[in-house]
Amino acid sequence: MRVSVIISTYNSPEWLEKVLWGYAAQTAGDFEVMIADDGSTAETALVIERMRRKGRLHIAHVWHQDQGFRKCRILNRAIAESSGDYLIFSDGDCIPRADFVATHVRLARPGRALSGGCVRLQRALSEVITPPDIFSGRCMQAGWLWSRGLRSARGLVKLHSSGSAAGRLADGLTPTQASFNGHNASVWRGDALRVNGFDERLQYGGLDREFGERLIHAGVRFGRVRHQAICLHLDHPRPYMDAQGWRCNDAIRAETRRERRTWTLHGIRQAETPFVARPSRAA
Repeated sequence: MRVSVIISTYNSPEWLEKVLWGYAAQTAGDFEVMIADDGSTAETALVIERMRRKGRLHIAHVWHQDQGFRKCRILNRAIAESSGDYLIFSDGDCIPRADFVATHVRLARPGRALSGGCVRLQRALSEVITPPDIFSGRCMQAGWLWSRGLRSARGLVKLHSSGSAAGRLADGLTPTQASFNGHNASVWRGDALRVNGFDERLQYGGLDREFGERLIHAGVRFGRVRHQAICLHLDHPRPYMDAQGWRCNDAIRAETRRERRTWTLHGIRQAETPFVARPSRAA
C-alpha cells in the first residue's frame, strides 16, 4: 500500500530538521512525507529543501500564509494532496524511532486506526540531540537519555518495553484510552475522507481528539501502539495556547459527542453532502 506521513509544523525549523533526519533513518523506505506548514517563514522552506537534496526522502511542502492558528486547514490540504492509501500523522517536534513507519504499517488493519504516544524530553535534552544520535538510534535508548537528564519514569518504562513482545503486552495492559493523538496516529485515507477530515473551526487543544471521535462514531476501531511506535517529543514554547480557544473547542467536541457526529461541515469539503471515499486497497 502507498503510505503518506503528514507532519505539521510552524516556525520550528531546528526541530523539524531533526524530525526529518528521523524519517531519513526509517527502516521502511517507501513512503512520502507531507509537511503541513501553518505559515512558517522562509527558514523552514530552506530546511525542507536542504533535506530534499540529501536524496533520502520524498518531501512535499504544503504551505499557506500565517493568518493565526489554522493547523486544521493545512492538515486538510495535506490529506487532500497526499497520495497514500494509509496516512500516518505526527508533528514537526517528534523524532520517530527507526521502525516508526514500519510499525504503523505492520499493525494497520481495515477499519482500524492506531493511537500512539510519545516520550517527552526537556528543553536542554531536546537541544543536544544530533543527526548522528538519531541515525545510530542511541537517542532512543533509555540509558542514553537517562545519562543526559531524562527523569520521566513513564517515558523510560515506555522505552524499556518497546520491544515487540513487551510492547504488545504493555499496550494491551495500559489503562490509557486509545484516541487520535496528532503527534502519533494513523488511519486509512478513505476513513479520514469519510468524516471530512479535521474541523477547521478548532484552535489549539483537542482538535485531533475531535477528529478521532468522529472516526469512532463512523465505526472505526482504535488500536493502541503507545509502546510499539515510539517517538521523542522535543520541548518548545506554545504561544498559540489560548483559553478562549480551549472553550470553543470544548463546546464543539461536546456537540460532536452528544450528536454522535461523523461529518463536519467545516472540513476538507465545505459542503453538506458527505464525501463518498474511494475504497481502500485493504478493504
